[in-house]
Amino acid sequence: MADFFTTTTLGMGLLIVGQVLLIVVPLLVALAFLMYADRKIWAAVQMRRGPNVVGVFGLMQSFADFLKYIVKEVIFPAGADRVVFLLAPMVSLVMALIAWAVIPFNDGWVLSNINVAILYVMAVSSLEVYGVIMGGWASNSKYPFLGSLRSAAQMISYEVSIGLIIIGIIISTGSMNFSDIVGAQEGRYGLFSWYWLPHFPMLFLFLISALAETNRPPFDLPEAESELVAGYQVEYSSTPFLLFMIGELVAVVLMCAMTTLLFFGGWLSPIPGLPDGILWMIGKMLFVFFIFSMVKAITPRYRYDQLMRIGWKVFLPMSLVWVVLVAFLAKFEAFGGAYARWAIGG
Repeated sequence: MADFFTTTTLGMGLLIVGQVLLIVVPLLVALAFLMYADRKIWAAVQMRRGPNVVGVFGLMQSFADFLKYIVKEVIFPAGADRVVFLLAPMVSLVMALIAWAVIPFNDGWVLSNINVAILYVMAVSSLEVYGVIMGGWASNSKYPFLGSLRSAAQMISYEVSIGLIIIGIIISTGSMNFSDIVGAQEGRYGLFSWYWLPHFPMLFLFLISALAETNRPPFDLPEAESELVAGYQVEYSSTPFLLFMIGELVAVVLMCAMTTLLFFGGWLSPIPGLPDGILWMIGKMLFVFFIFSMVKAITPRYRYDQLMRIGWKVFLPMSLVWVVLVAFLAKFEAFGGAYARWAIGG
């Protein structure tokens, strides 16, 4: 039976499909509860109840919303390009999902363990902006089009700083493979061996850039209600709108996973002696998601000129200087080789 899945074309195809479903299905189910948690955290900060009627403690509210979007009528604006209009949310969702192919959840638990995993994620995430632009243009309305242009400029701006921050991690590790990056953070000091300590300044820049990259508050300028109603999503309803929403949330969770892998040791235990495993990975991702939710709840929205100024005049110079500094520290193996894990083997 094992030979069927390793030697035949049909068997290998079924094996790949099964592996994909093993990642996508739990991820999509988890999104429903993450959306519920996001709403409950926001409600708690504002001293409201949040979802509490549908199901026990309102746990089924996300599934009820999903069903509502499925059964509603899909409305096409007059003059809209129907093909591009429907293709845009699909592109947004698919690009967000296929990035998970290289995300490891435990040692060896990865769909595609390629050596250029970071490059793959950056390439795929940069393509997500096309779905937003297509949606805004195909709607044949000025407000969605303005929202899509805002989103394009915003995502491109903060991808630059994210890329430079990751270059510092790559210099320290000597690899673009996520499993190697996590392995380089393994040490006898537990959580103090992780990259959050030597790359501490860049952790904050990465988190803020991740918020801007995924259009999360306080950087949700492409869909600022007071200016553009709902940005590139104005003319969308029913299932197409749901696909946009899921794609955006998948991208948020992807940034939580990348933060965990790059700075918090992935599946490594924070206390020496405790076993490593996927539960640590999930717990750290939930912690980062909680930070994202709290920022959404307590931070006022930025102006667009402030957003661009921070990206190009603050984050870009700081990340550039950090790359040069890390390269210098790694070359001379300063601080006991904390910045040169590739040289001393962790």
